[in-house]
Amino acid sequence: FSSGMAAISAVMTLFRSGDHVLCSDDLYGGTYRLFEKILAGYGLRFDYVDMGDPAAIRRKVGRRTRALFIETPTNPMMKIADLRGAAAVAKTAGILSIVDNTFLSPALQRPLSLGIDVVVHSATKFLGGHNDLVGGVVVVSDPSLAEKMLFAQKAVGAILSPWDAWLLLRGIKTLPLRVQRAQENAMVLARFLSSHRFVRKVFYPGLPGHPRAALHASQADGPGSIVSFELARERAVPRFLSSLSTVLLAESLGGVESLITHPATMTHSDIPPEEQAEVGLTPSLVRLSVGVEGVDDLAEDLAQALRKAARR
Repeated sequence: FSSGMAAISAVMTLFRSGDHVLCSDDLYGGTYRLFEKILAGYGLRFDYVDMGDPAAIRRKVGRRTRALFIETPTNPMMKIADLRGAAAVAKTAGILSIVDNTFLSPALQRPLSLGIDVVVHSATKFLGGHNDLVGGVVVVSDPSLAEKMLFAQKAVGAILSPWDAWLLLRGIKTLPLRVQRAQENAMVLARFLSSHRFVRKVFYPGLPGHPRAALHASQADGPGSIVSFELARERAVPRFLSSLSTVLLAESLGGVESLITHPATMTHSDIPPEEQAEVGLTPSLVRLSVGVEGVDDLAEDLAQALRKAARR
Protein backbone atom coordinates (compact mmCIF):
# COMPACT_ATOMS: atom_id res chain seq x y z
CA PHE A 1 0.00 0.00 0.00
CA SER A 2 1.04 3.61 -0.49
CA SER A 3 1.21 4.26 3.29
CA GLY A 4 0.38 2.71 6.63
CA MET A 5 -2.79 4.79 6.82
CA ALA A 6 -3.76 3.60 3.33
CA ALA A 7 -3.38 0.04 4.60
CA ILE A 8 -5.62 0.73 7.60
CA SER A 9 -8.12 2.52 5.37
CA ALA A 10 -8.30 -0.55 3.13
CA VAL A 11 -9.02 -2.79 6.11
CA MET A 12 -11.80 -0.46 7.24
CA THR A 13 -13.60 -0.94 3.89
CA LEU A 14 -14.67 -4.31 5.32
CA PHE A 15 -17.21 -2.48 7.51
CA ARG A 16 -20.47 -0.65 6.86
CA SER A 17 -22.53 2.16 8.38
CA GLY A 18 -23.77 1.15 11.82
CA ASP A 19 -20.90 -1.24 12.47
CA HIS A 20 -19.00 -0.91 15.73
CA VAL A 21 -15.22 -1.28 16.12
CA LEU A 22 -13.58 -1.67 19.53
CA CYS A 23 -10.10 -0.10 19.66
CA SER A 24 -7.10 0.09 21.97
CA ASP A 25 -7.62 2.95 24.40
CA ASP A 26 -4.21 4.40 23.52
CA LEU A 27 -3.99 4.80 19.76
CA TYR A 28 -1.76 6.49 17.18
CA GLY A 29 -3.11 9.96 16.48
CA GLY A 30 -3.36 9.38 12.73
CA THR A 31 -5.50 6.28 13.27
CA TYR A 32 -7.69 8.16 15.73
CA ARG A 33 -8.09 10.96 13.19
CA LEU A 34 -9.15 8.51 10.46
CA PHE A 35 -11.63 6.77 12.73
CA GLU A 36 -13.20 9.73 14.53
CA LYS A 37 -12.94 12.54 11.96
CA ILE A 38 -13.60 10.64 8.73
CA LEU A 39 -15.08 7.17 9.18
CA ALA A 40 -17.42 8.21 12.01
CA GLY A 41 -19.00 10.56 9.49
CA TYR A 42 -19.89 7.52 7.37
CA GLY A 43 -21.69 5.84 10.25
CA LEU A 44 -18.99 3.66 11.80
CA ARG A 45 -18.87 3.74 15.60
CA PHE A 46 -15.71 3.44 17.69
CA ASP A 47 -15.17 2.71 21.36
CA TYR A 48 -11.95 2.29 23.30
CA VAL A 49 -10.88 -0.30 25.86
CA ASP A 50 -7.79 -1.71 27.55
CA MET A 51 -6.85 -4.53 25.19
CA GLY A 52 -4.75 -6.13 27.91
CA ASP A 53 -7.92 -7.08 29.78
CA PRO A 54 -9.92 -9.77 27.91
CA ALA A 55 -12.80 -9.50 30.39
CA ALA A 56 -13.11 -5.76 29.70
CA ILE A 57 -13.03 -6.43 25.96
CA ARG A 58 -15.77 -9.04 26.32
CA ARG A 59 -17.98 -6.59 28.24
CA LYS A 60 -17.65 -3.96 25.50
CA VAL A 61 -18.44 -6.27 22.58
CA GLY A 62 -22.00 -5.56 21.45
CA ARG A 63 -24.51 -6.74 18.88
CA ARG A 64 -23.08 -4.46 16.16
CA THR A 65 -19.40 -4.97 17.03
CA ARG A 66 -17.55 -6.21 13.98
CA ALA A 67 -13.86 -5.96 14.91
CA LEU A 68 -11.16 -5.32 17.47
CA PHE A 69 -8.44 -2.86 16.42
CA ILE A 70 -5.35 -3.34 18.55
CA GLU A 71 -1.97 -1.71 19.02
CA THR A 72 0.68 -3.44 21.14
CA PRO A 73 2.78 -1.82 22.36
CA THR A 74 0.52 1.20 22.06
CA ASN A 75 1.62 4.54 20.68
CA PRO A 76 2.91 6.36 22.72
CA MET A 77 2.18 4.92 26.19
CA MET A 78 3.65 1.47 25.46
CA LYS A 79 0.66 -0.39 26.91
CA ILE A 80 0.55 -4.10 26.16
CA ALA A 81 -2.46 -5.95 24.75
CA ASP A 82 -3.18 -9.59 25.45
CA LEU A 83 -3.09 -10.85 21.86
CA ARG A 84 -4.09 -14.43 22.64
CA GLY A 85 -6.87 -13.25 24.93
CA ALA A 86 -8.16 -10.67 22.45
CA ALA A 87 -8.06 -13.20 19.61
CA ALA A 88 -10.08 -15.66 21.70
CA VAL A 89 -12.72 -13.02 22.48
CA ALA A 90 -12.95 -12.12 18.79
CA LYS A 91 -13.33 -15.72 17.68
CA THR A 92 -16.03 -16.42 20.26
CA ALA A 93 -17.93 -13.31 19.16
CA GLY A 94 -17.46 -14.06 15.45
CA ILE A 95 -15.67 -10.77 14.75
CA LEU A 96 -12.33 -9.81 13.22
CA SER A 97 -9.19 -9.11 15.22
CA ILE A 98 -6.84 -6.53 13.68
CA VAL A 99 -3.38 -5.64 15.00
CA ASP A 100 -1.19 -2.71 14.04
CA ASN A 101 2.23 -4.33 14.44
CA THR A 102 4.27 -1.31 13.37
CA PHE A 103 6.12 -0.81 16.67
CA LEU A 104 7.70 -4.28 16.72
CA SER A 105 7.68 -5.53 13.12
CA PRO A 106 7.65 -9.25 12.24
CA ALA A 107 11.20 -9.49 13.57
CA LEU A 108 9.84 -9.33 17.12
CA GLN A 109 6.10 -10.07 17.02
CA ARG A 110 3.96 -12.17 14.70
CA PRO A 111 0.29 -11.73 15.65
CA LEU A 112 -1.11 -14.16 13.04
CA SER A 113 0.62 -16.99 14.91
CA LEU A 114 -1.24 -15.93 18.07
CA GLY A 115 -4.68 -16.17 16.46
CA ILE A 116 -5.08 -12.64 15.06
CA ASP A 117 -6.92 -12.32 11.72
CA VAL A 118 -5.39 -9.17 10.17
CA VAL A 119 -2.04 -7.45 10.70
CA VAL A 120 -1.16 -3.99 9.39
CA HIS A 121 2.21 -2.23 9.27
CA SER A 122 3.40 1.20 8.40
CA ALA A 123 6.25 0.01 6.18
CA THR A 124 7.60 3.55 6.42
CA LYS A 125 8.93 2.58 9.83
CA PHE A 126 10.92 -0.55 10.72
CA LEU A 127 10.30 -2.52 7.52
CA GLY A 128 11.83 0.23 5.37
CA GLY A 129 14.12 1.27 8.17
CA HIS A 130 15.92 4.20 6.57
CA ASN A 131 13.39 7.06 6.75
CA ASP A 132 13.37 7.33 2.96
CA LEU A 133 10.12 5.70 1.86
CA VAL A 134 6.39 5.73 2.59
CA GLY A 135 4.46 2.47 2.46
CA GLY A 136 2.00 0.16 4.18
CA VAL A 137 1.32 -3.56 4.46
CA VAL A 138 -1.73 -5.72 5.22
CA VAL A 139 -1.10 -9.35 6.16
CA VAL A 140 -3.85 -11.99 6.42
CA SER A 141 -4.01 -15.78 6.42
CA ASP A 142 -7.53 -16.08 4.96
CA PRO A 143 -7.43 -16.06 1.11
CA SER A 144 -10.89 -14.46 0.91
CA LEU A 145 -9.72 -11.57 3.09
CA ALA A 146 -6.65 -11.21 0.90
CA GLU A 147 -8.87 -10.86 -2.16
CA LYS A 148 -10.92 -8.15 -0.44
CA MET A 149 -7.77 -6.23 0.48
CA LEU A 150 -6.43 -6.48 -3.06
CA PHE A 151 -9.74 -5.18 -4.43
CA ALA A 152 -9.76 -2.24 -1.99
CA GLN A 153 -6.15 -1.42 -2.86
CA LYS A 154 -6.92 -1.28 -6.56
CA ALA A 155 -10.28 0.47 -6.17
CA VAL A 156 -8.94 3.42 -4.18
CA GLY A 157 -5.54 3.56 -5.89
CA ALA A 158 -3.52 3.03 -2.72
CA ILE A 159 -0.69 1.42 -4.67
CA LEU A 160 2.93 1.41 -3.54
CA SER A 161 5.17 3.17 -6.06
CA PRO A 162 7.86 1.07 -7.81
CA TRP A 163 10.66 3.12 -6.25
CA ASP A 164 9.26 2.79 -2.73
CA ALA A 165 8.75 -0.94 -3.36
CA TRP A 166 12.42 -1.25 -4.30
CA LEU A 167 13.51 0.69 -1.22
CA LEU A 168 11.27 -1.47 0.96
CA LEU A 169 12.74 -4.71 -0.37
CA ARG A 170 16.20 -3.29 0.30
CA GLY A 171 15.25 -2.37 3.86
CA ILE A 172 13.73 -5.74 4.72
CA LYS A 173 17.05 -7.44 3.95
CA THR A 174 18.60 -5.89 7.06
CA LEU A 175 15.48 -5.88 9.28
CA PRO A 176 16.69 -8.42 11.90
CA LEU A 177 20.10 -6.76 12.21
CA ARG A 178 18.67 -3.25 12.56
CA VAL A 179 15.96 -4.28 15.01
CA GLN A 180 18.42 -6.16 17.22
CA ARG A 181 20.93 -3.30 17.37
CA ALA A 182 18.25 -0.66 17.99
CA GLN A 183 16.68 -2.80 20.71
CA GLU A 184 20.03 -3.26 22.46
CA ASN A 185 20.54 0.51 22.38
CA ALA A 186 17.00 1.12 23.65
CA MET A 187 17.50 -1.13 26.66
CA VAL A 188 20.65 0.77 27.65
CA LEU A 189 18.94 4.14 27.23
CA ALA A 190 15.77 3.04 29.05
CA ARG A 191 17.85 2.04 32.06
CA PHE A 192 19.79 5.30 31.89
CA LEU A 193 16.61 7.37 31.70
CA SER A 194 14.87 5.44 34.49
CA SER A 195 17.71 6.36 36.87
CA HIS A 196 17.94 10.03 35.85
CA ARG A 197 16.73 12.55 38.42
CA PHE A 198 15.05 14.75 35.80
CA VAL A 199 13.00 11.90 34.30
CA ARG A 200 9.74 11.25 36.12
CA LYS A 201 8.77 7.96 34.46
CA VAL A 202 9.89 5.65 31.65
CA PHE A 203 7.48 3.57 29.57
CA TYR A 204 9.26 0.57 28.04
CA PRO A 205 8.23 -3.11 28.19
CA GLY A 206 11.85 -4.19 28.54
CA LEU A 207 12.07 -2.73 32.05
CA PRO A 208 11.03 -5.04 34.91
CA GLY A 209 8.83 -2.27 36.33
CA HIS A 210 6.53 -2.28 33.31
CA PRO A 211 3.14 -3.57 34.55
CA ARG A 212 2.81 -6.06 31.70
CA ALA A 213 6.42 -6.97 31.02
CA ALA A 214 5.69 -10.68 31.52
CA LEU A 215 2.68 -10.60 29.19
CA HIS A 216 4.73 -8.86 26.53
CA ALA A 217 7.55 -11.39 26.85
CA SER A 218 5.04 -14.22 26.38
CA GLN A 219 3.97 -12.98 22.95
CA ALA A 220 6.95 -11.07 21.54
CA ASP A 221 10.64 -11.82 21.05
CA GLY A 222 11.83 -8.55 22.55
CA PRO A 223 10.75 -5.14 23.87
CA GLY A 224 11.61 -3.20 20.72
CA SER A 225 13.30 0.16 20.41
CA ILE A 226 10.60 2.73 21.23
CA VAL A 227 10.98 4.37 24.64
CA SER A 228 8.55 6.97 25.98
CA PHE A 229 9.38 9.02 29.05
CA GLU A 230 8.15 11.98 31.06
CA LEU A 231 10.35 14.86 32.08
CA ALA A 232 10.13 16.19 35.62
CA ARG A 233 8.84 19.58 34.46
CA GLU A 234 6.50 20.25 31.54
CA ARG A 235 7.97 23.66 30.79
CA ALA A 236 11.40 22.08 30.28
CA VAL A 237 10.27 19.99 27.30
CA PRO A 238 10.97 22.62 24.58
CA ARG A 239 14.47 23.28 25.91
CA PHE A 240 15.20 19.54 26.13
CA LEU A 241 14.07 18.89 22.56
CA SER A 242 15.94 21.87 21.11
CA SER A 243 19.14 20.89 22.94
CA LEU A 244 19.43 17.47 21.30
CA SER A 245 21.90 17.15 18.44
CA THR A 246 22.45 13.45 17.65
CA VAL A 247 18.78 12.63 18.24
CA LEU A 248 16.58 14.40 15.68
CA LEU A 249 13.16 15.93 16.34
CA ALA A 250 10.77 14.30 13.84
CA GLU A 251 7.48 12.43 13.82
CA SER A 252 8.56 9.14 12.28
CA LEU A 253 10.16 6.10 13.93
CA GLY A 254 11.83 2.78 13.21
CA GLY A 255 14.71 4.07 11.10
CA VAL A 256 18.44 3.79 11.56
CA GLU A 257 18.52 7.36 12.91
CA SER A 258 17.25 8.08 16.41
CA LEU A 259 14.18 10.33 16.33
CA ILE A 260 12.22 11.99 19.11
CA THR A 261 8.75 13.52 19.11
CA HIS A 262 6.38 15.34 21.45
CA PRO A 263 3.15 13.35 21.02
CA ALA A 264 0.78 15.85 22.67
CA THR A 265 1.53 18.51 20.06
CA MET A 266 2.75 16.40 17.15
CA THR A 267 1.65 12.81 16.44
CA HIS A 268 -1.37 12.90 18.75
CA SER A 269 -2.43 16.53 18.43
CA ASP A 270 -5.79 15.54 16.89
CA ILE A 271 -6.77 13.73 20.08
CA PRO A 272 -8.56 16.12 22.50
CA PRO A 273 -6.46 17.00 25.58
CA GLU A 274 -8.98 15.43 27.94
CA GLU A 275 -8.73 12.13 26.07
CA GLN A 276 -4.95 12.36 26.07
CA ALA A 277 -5.08 12.80 29.84
CA GLU A 278 -7.35 9.77 30.27
CA VAL A 279 -4.68 7.45 28.88
CA GLY A 280 -1.83 9.20 30.71
CA LEU A 281 -0.47 11.16 27.75
CA THR A 282 0.80 14.33 29.41
CA PRO A 283 2.52 17.40 27.92
CA SER A 284 5.66 16.22 29.74
CA LEU A 285 5.89 13.03 27.68
CA VAL A 286 8.27 12.51 24.77
CA ARG A 287 8.64 9.43 22.55
CA LEU A 288 12.10 8.28 21.52
CA SER A 289 12.66 5.96 18.57
CA VAL A 290 16.13 4.57 19.20
CA GLY A 291 18.32 4.00 16.16
CA VAL A 292 21.53 2.09 15.50
CA GLU A 293 24.05 4.82 16.33
CA GLY A 294 26.71 4.30 18.98
CA VAL A 295 24.82 4.00 22.25
CA ASP A 296 27.40 6.08 24.14
CA ASP A 297 26.81 8.95 21.70
CA LEU A 298 23.06 8.69 22.22
CA ALA A 299 23.36 8.54 26.01
CA GLU A 300 25.64 11.58 26.06
CA ASP A 301 23.25 13.53 23.83
CA LEU A 302 20.31 12.75 26.10
CA ALA A 303 22.37 13.54 29.20
CA GLN A 304 23.51 16.97 27.99
CA ALA A 305 19.99 17.87 26.85
CA LEU A 306 18.57 16.81 30.22
CA ARG A 307 21.21 18.93 32.01
CA LYS A 308 20.19 21.98 30.00
CA ALA A 309 16.48 21.27 30.48
CA ALA A 310 16.94 20.98 34.25
CA ARG A 311 18.29 24.53 34.53
CA ARG A 312 15.68 26.92 35.84
